[in-house]
This record gives sequence, C-alpha cells and structure tokens, in this order.
Amino acid sequence: MYQVTLCTCPTMVIAQNIAEQLVTEKLAACVNILPNISSVYRWQGNIVSDTEIQLFIKSKIECFDLLNDRIKQLHPYDTPEVIALNIQQGDHQYLNWINESLK
Repeated sequence: MYQVTLCTCPTMVIAQNIAEQLVTEKLAACVNILPNISSVYRWQGNIVSDTEIQLFIKSKIECFDLLNDRIKQLHPYDTPEVIALNIQQGDHQYLNWINESLK
C-alpha cells in the first residue's frame, strides 16, 4: 500500500535538504515542495502564525517508520509534522513507478 506523508518545514533550504535525502535514501519516490503556506497553530501555550514550506512525500506504508525517523533526524523542529495518508486509489503506472523507485 502507498502513502503520502505531509511534513512542514521552516525554510526552503531545510525542505530541499529533507526532500533530497529522502529520495536519495529511497525512502520516498518523490517529494513535492510547496512554498509559502500559512500555518496557525498552538505551541507551548501560544497561538503562532508562521509561513512554512509543505512537503508532500510519496512512499509506501512499509517505509513509514524509517521515513519518520529520518525526518526527525534532519528536521530542526522539536515536534515536526509527520502525518501519513494512505493512498486508496491511483494510476497503476504511477503506483508502479513509486514501487520501482523505492527498490
């Protein structure tokens, strides 16, 4: 089964580094980087508003634990967003490409 994992980053440099490492290490087949998202969240009792970079990481369920651990190693946040969403359906050729990219 395949997944899209979401992760926000504070800067483009950090986002690019995480994306490149995950693809190089075959923990992700592809990472889309969406700049300039607005995030509003509660952190340490305060409401915070920040501009962040959103990563959309395409991978497989069996890679999640290693992917999560690697993101935590590379990420500067105390508690980085790492949320995986299962892909219920997708183009067979694209899903096959994900599978081949992770070998």
